[in-house]
Amino acid sequence: MDSTTVTVKLGSQGLEVSRLGFGCAGLTGYYNDPVTDEAGISIIKHAFNMGITFFDTSDVYGSNANEILVGKALKQLPREKVQVATKFGFKWAPEIGVTVDGKPEYVRACCEASLERLGVDYIDLYYQHRVDKSIPIEETVGELKKLVEEGKVKYIGLSEASRDTIRRAHAVHPITALQMEWSLWSRDIEEEIVPLCRELGIGIVSYSPLGRGFFGGKAVVESLTANSILTSHPRFMGENLEKNRTLYAQMEKLASKHHCTPAQLALAWLLHQGNDVVPIPGTTKIKNLESNISSLEVKLTEEDLKEISDTISATDVAGSRSADSIAGYDWNNADTPTLNSST
Repeated sequence: MDSTTVTVKLGSQGLEVSRLGFGCAGLTGYYNDPVTDEAGISIIKHAFNMGITFFDTSDVYGSNANEILVGKALKQLPREKVQVATKFGFKWAPEIGVTVDGKPEYVRACCEASLERLGVDYIDLYYQHRVDKSIPIEETVGELKKLVEEGKVKYIGLSEASRDTIRRAHAVHPITALQMEWSLWSRDIEEEIVPLCRELGIGIVSYSPLGRGFFGGKAVVESLTANSILTSHPRFMGENLEKNRTLYAQMEKLASKHHCTPAQLALAWLLHQGNDVVPIPGTTKIKNLESNISSLEVKLTEEDLKEISDTISATDVAGSRSADSIAGYDWNNADTPTLNSST
């Protein structure tokens, strides 16, 4: 399918992206083994040729290797037609594990490093990957605002931010997009966060739109590699996985009714939540990429959407949506101190 004309405005700030984005994390090893640079570049270029122009990466993916790979691919694409999103904030050290840093000096250092790895003069959309709960959000976004003014960043985003954090950040500089986990089995943002984003004119980028590959069949028909992050994910372990497999069976029945695959139906359901919602599924296989893009052709009525939502109920999902190591940084636990209370 040629989807070159399928674009949307992501939020009210003017950033135009393809209706479906591409999550690059898996190319350098996340859910499975990393692919070669040649294969990764080929997938990104194929996605672009099929109409995907919005590519998502992060400094933490593959310990910087993901940004380097994306940068190599960008050299073979017209830069002005590509929207690059990357992120900062996560830090990892063997002795203390995962932490988050939102200090202004760290924001700037991360941006400079990402620009160099990507080989670009500016980042289209720069996210805070998780909220630093020890730093007032005004300080973090204040530095991001400076990077915008200097032309190093075009638009600012947040990921897994709370209602209060989003409002306060938006008051310092307009937030263009909020990246949140949203899929048929992760629905917790629908009551509070989605309405707030629409009130403020903030676009929603849905990460893990296939339930970390679950609705693509990974949990059912594939065995996880030993280095996959999913081996320690609550929803893919033991009894939880056995319970969740029943959801996949229900999804297969629904997909058959709509003459598509479970993955296509899961993406189509998200796409029908609004033109301000941009899912960013990732894959290491061309055939899956093409299949995901075909989800744009799946048309659903309001009755269809209700049936899907009722059948694949998030309340029936077994296990928490985040691994224990980062669960403490989820949006409902992401408030920051006020400016006058910081030390």
